[in-house]
Amino acid sequence: MKTIKKLALLAIACGIIFSINSCGDDNDSKDLIYPEISSEGISAIPNDCHEYLRGETIHFNYLFTDDTELGKFNIEVHNNFDHHTHSTSATDCPMDANKAPVKPWVYNKDFDIPAGQRMYNATVDIPIPADIDPGDYHFMIRLTDKAGWQQLKSVAIKIVE
Repeated sequence: MKTIKKLALLAIACGIIFSINSCGDDNDSKDLIYPEISSEGISAIPNDCHEYLRGETIHFNYLFTDDTELGKFNIEVHNNFDHHTHSTSATDCPMDANKAPVKPWVYNKDFDIPAGQRMYNATVDIPIPADIDPGDYHFMIRLTDKAGWQQLKSVAIKIVE
């Protein structure tokens, strides 16, 4: 009788261990796909080579999608006075001559996406300061899904006087 009880307890323990281990290995529940930054079906703004006046507002509009769940997005704007690249766009925009920044614009802000969303039309109004250096800028969009996968899109814009 003692042997039967020991075997039953051993079987129960093995069953519990097996069920815990198999839950962690379930590839169907893991998010393994990057989110997407899209302009499909909308008028995406900004676009490469778009020019804005100092003091104007950039009316940001992009569509974000993910197979499981979106997390958050970040918008960053920084100068491109040295003509560096982020290699996410194949478009070549006319550029000003290299220059040293005096009062460059730097914008960097995170935005939460409501929980449970697999599609989100992101819209943000971003005021451009009136007293910044005009010139070439990068408008960076970073989209992160709930699992931590990130997609990046860099748009070349120009701020003019």
